[in-house]
Amino acid sequence: MAAAGAAALPSTPPAHTPLARAGQFIWLTARVLEQRLFAYHFLGGEAGPVETALDAYRNTDGGYGHALEPDLRGPVSEPSHTVHALRVLDAVGRCGGQRVERLCRYLTGVSTPDGALPAVRPGLRGFPAAPFVPVAADPPSTLLATGPVVGVLHRNEVWHAWLFRATDFCWSAVDALETPHPYEVQAAVAFLESVPDRPRAEAAADRLGRLVRGQRLAVLDPERPEAFPSAVGDTPGERHCPHDYARTSRSLARGWFTDDEMARSLDFLAARQRADGGWPVNRRQWAAVPAAEARPLVTIEALRTLKAYGRPLG
Repeated sequence: MAAAGAAALPSTPPAHTPLARAGQFIWLTARVLEQRLFAYHFLGGEAGPVETALDAYRNTDGGYGHALEPDLRGPVSEPSHTVHALRVLDAVGRCGGQRVERLCRYLTGVSTPDGALPAVRPGLRGFPAAPFVPVAADPPSTLLATGPVVGVLHRNEVWHAWLFRATDFCWSAVDALETPHPYEVQAAVAFLESVPDRPRAEAAADRLGRLVRGQRLAVLDPERPEAFPSAVGDTPGERHCPHDYARTSRSLARGWFTDDEMARSLDFLAARQRADGGWPVNRRQWAAVPAAEARPLVTIEALRTLKAYGRPLG
């Protein structure tokens, strides 16, 4: 019998199922935050412990640091950490209140003159970071950092003065995409799925989908990945599949792909689970600890995508 006042333990999925194997991997390797997220998404856990774990990464300026995004080490707040934090808060339904108000004040303070976010700020200089992350004295605005933030805030009906210019920047950046990198496409989708102007968003998504297919930015046949070139800047062998763009069946990007193409993509994703229960990181790796911390993140994302499409997890 549990002691009075003891926290209830999360339920356990059936043994040897994809979810049980992933759980063993998470409990063995993940940070506290990812353990709490796993419990929330798959074991009936509560949102409060996720928030508490996330607070460990929050700084007094309202931003987030401390390697919340594993490729950026050190304590300083960075926009990429903010993207990660907002995704966590959004996932557990806690994206609002004073916490987000403070975060928006942080965004206002670190924005570029055009009101948007750089990928990395100069304060990171001197701390370990992935070598493919440039640290510039005067970094430009990027859709990669701004699009997901604006999308999450709109989806949660957060209204703040920062959003007006940042939204305008995202529209201009999306409209200017002609030869996008897959990560830019994902950032654009994150923005378009929640921005209030739905007709414009749907039209922009249709145009983006034609670019993705025309430029072969998605592997439509996982058995022949060599037929789809790696994007400029990707590590050799890195590829992007339909499920990387359309994380749920309700995504604007879902219409870019046929049912058969999406089914093959999800089959490929399910088959990527490794013997240790986790999923591999499909991007450039530069150090052992960031790579190890990234795998639980990738594993939870894979499970959430498969669950969103109704694939059996156990």
